[in-house]
Amino acid sequence: MQPRWQVLPAPGPGGPRPTAAMLALLLSLALQGAAAAPAGSAGSAASENSGWRQDTEPQGGLLQQAARAALHFFNFRAGSPSALRVVSAVQQGRAWVNSKKERKVDLVFTTERYNPEEGEERLGKCSARVFFRNEKPRPAINVTCTRFVEKSKRQQEDYLLYKHMKQLKTPLEVVSIPDSHGHIDPSLRPIWELAFLGGSYVMWEKTTQFSHYYMAQLSSLTQWKTNDNAIDFDYTVLLHEFPTQEIIPCRIHLVWYPGKPLKVKYHCQGLQTPEEASGIEEGSAVAPTELSNF
Repeated sequence: MQPRWQVLPAPGPGGPRPTAAMLALLLSLALQGAAAAPAGSAGSAASENSGWRQDTEPQGGLLQQAARAALHFFNFRAGSPSALRVVSAVQQGRAWVNSKKERKVDLVFTTERYNPEEGEERLGKCSARVFFRNEKPRPAINVTCTRFVEKSKRQQEDYLLYKHMKQLKTPLEVVSIPDSHGHIDPSLRPIWELAFLGGSYVMWEKTTQFSHYYMAQLSSLTQWKTNDNAIDFDYTVLLHEFPTQEIIPCRIHLVWYPGKPLKVKYHCQGLQTPEEASGIEEGSAVAPTELSNF
């Protein structure tokens, strides 16, 4: 228990003054009290790392895994198909592990625009903290990225896509992006990027310490006519799971309006696990309001 201190009034002109021995005793008690303070007490700098030790030999690819998860989360929250990012390189990072084999990763990494225009600046930078709960999916993430695309340009590109999809006389139906030769028609690339936003949420939710995903193909897409202003469509993506090399189909329902929070619902058909006897994973989310640092 910490010593309880009581503030004493200052001695008067004729009152007793503390001796050197008394001052030494008080200093000793203060140091003992600081050493005895519990690591988890509020305001203690040690509370954050209580029960954690630095992982001096993090598993191969852990920093890259954390960077991918953080960027999937960031892309989903940003909700802008014209400003998607991909990981370029991890610049630095540290990891901590606790007795439950959970891992906490702090890192800085560079990013590239998903579909850069010729001659434009390609690189951005992000810093993130990623918390992996052992083998459980959906890592907790706190990520900040430097401004990557000018807001006015991003808004204009998003609105052009929105306007194009809203003015279609027949709702859009797509069979396969990319095609069997791996080619994405330039006219369909914005659709792929919009679908990638919903896929980013799914890939973040399914990521663990030991598995990650790439969106390999958009195998079907159906746009729905709506009475409101949002773009509303269903689509199926094929996720390539690593390291198992499994191809997992996921059905995604996405509602998008430029500058508004993204809405996603999905279910994925995958391998059965003891926790998921049905073999189905489902999830839904509404992205929070736009990031102030985006």
